[in-house]
Amino acid sequence: MKALTWQGRSDVRIDDVPDPRIEHPTDAVIRVTSTAICGSDLHLYEPLAPFLSKGDILGHETMGIVEEVGSEVTHISVGDRVVVPFNISCGHCWMCQRGFMAQCETTQVREQGMGASLFGFTELYGSVPGGQAEYLRVPQAQFGPILVPEGVADERFLYLSDILPTAWQGVEYADVPDGGSLAVIGLGPVGLMAVAIATHRGLQVIGVDNVPERLARARQYGATVINTDETDDVPGAIRELTDGRGVDGSLDAVGMEAHGAPVAETAIKAVGLVPDVLAKPMMKTVGIDRLAALRTAIGAVRRSGTVSVSGVYGGMADPLPMMEIFDKGLALRMGQCHVKRWIDDIMPLVLEDGDPLGLEAFATHRLPLPQAPDAYSMFQKKQDGCIKVVLKP
Repeated sequence: MKALTWQGRSDVRIDDVPDPRIEHPTDAVIRVTSTAICGSDLHLYEPLAPFLSKGDILGHETMGIVEEVGSEVTHISVGDRVVVPFNISCGHCWMCQRGFMAQCETTQVREQGMGASLFGFTELYGSVPGGQAEYLRVPQAQFGPILVPEGVADERFLYLSDILPTAWQGVEYADVPDGGSLAVIGLGPVGLMAVAIATHRGLQVIGVDNVPERLARARQYGATVINTDETDDVPGAIRELTDGRGVDGSLDAVGMEAHGAPVAETAIKAVGLVPDVLAKPMMKTVGIDRLAALRTAIGAVRRSGTVSVSGVYGGMADPLPMMEIFDKGLALRMGQCHVKRWIDDIMPLVLEDGDPLGLEAFATHRLPLPQAPDAYSMFQKKQDGCIKVVLKP
């Protein structure tokens, strides 16, 4: 089959690779009909390169048609249309039973000290082949795949694999009271989904970014926007919009590659130039992130408010503003999304007439799989108004 493979820093290619097959009774194989490029994939494109190997298949936002199932898979059948959550969880372990699917004890990558395995990520999360390919083997298919109806466009359901429940969890974790205020820092795909969800709930939403197309999309959803290129004090600007107090909750939807932290950026790039055998332990022990978005989220929230973090971080020596966090009495909630925990809550909105979250029109680019390498570069460089790319194998 054809699949997008990682070959080196900023180097992904379409290759011929072996077709996936059933390896365990709890496996399924799907024919991919749609797969998307996620902002997290861009972390693999550069900063997390030391944890990848040449030939790794990328991609963790995938849906398609079931081609084959193992003997212990009973809730889906050949021919069914399914969406595949990006984290691989069993549904029956101690963590899964409590709704913490991203910490599944069956698929935890214990040798790396990490949580549940993820599709198409790095050795930190199991090196499981991803879905930017013509076919995908789905481990733990007795629980993971989400059955979706026929007769509606793929893109109404595709984002259930990651960015929609990730945004949903981010808004939930921000713990904003009814009619309260939420600042969304970073208006990439997750940030924009969070804006759509929060405005649909009737919250006062402030979106922060510097990319014109993203700011315009947030306005369309009903948010007030702040362009970081036009203010040196984003938290101050947010306080001006909230009676001098700050928002009830803030959501960092950016993560480790935030702009506005040149020293950290230099350090991250320096680690990336070190041979992998040295870079891996450096990133695990002294690695740092660009914390501009997180610091903005902390500064923007009112006292006794909540900071929610959906953006991915990978550093182990990040200098957090602990005095400010403690003095303001802030709560912090973060982590990989527990996808299936939220599906029953989200699905009625996804199926609602009129597509209230604008899912079918969310992608800015729809491209055949062979154009994926160019799409990665375009997405990373924010060219051609690119907000979200959907690939069609």
